Amino acid sequence: MTVITQITIAVALVLSIILPFGYYLLGEKSRGRYKTALGVNAFFFFGIMLVAIAVTFAGGASVQAATGADAGLATGMGYIAAALVTGLSCIGGGIAVASAASAALGAISEDQSILGKSLIFVGLAEGVALYGLIISFMILGKL
Repeated sequence: MTVITQITIAVALVLSIILPFGYYLLGEKSRGRYKTALGVNAFFFFGIMLVAIAVTFAGGASVQAATGADAGLATGMGYIAAALVTGLSCIGGGIAVASAASAALGAISEDQSILGKSLIFVGLAEGVALYGLIISFMILGKL
């Protein structure tokens, strides 16, 4: 993949994030704007991903021929697995921190002596994301 193709894909991905949020923030103030912004974001994101996949597979044969090495399906699946582990563990950790932190703030507002106990639960929820990151490093180390 050439440098121009990589820059084009990066710019397109950034625009796929900026445009829907700009519409959401600056657009009309109605109830339907949430669905519209989400739909525009999904359209741009998945459209750009399809273009990126097409560009990647179109130039894949020439890259393998030039390097002389066949990376194989296992290496690609390993990279996808590392990305999924990191992404999904961070999403799970974020959901857990959101629940634990809001409950901890409510409990601390009633009784300030339980601050230490509540911070432990918030820290355990953040640990989920760190464990996923460690596993992804282990996967990348095997590739």
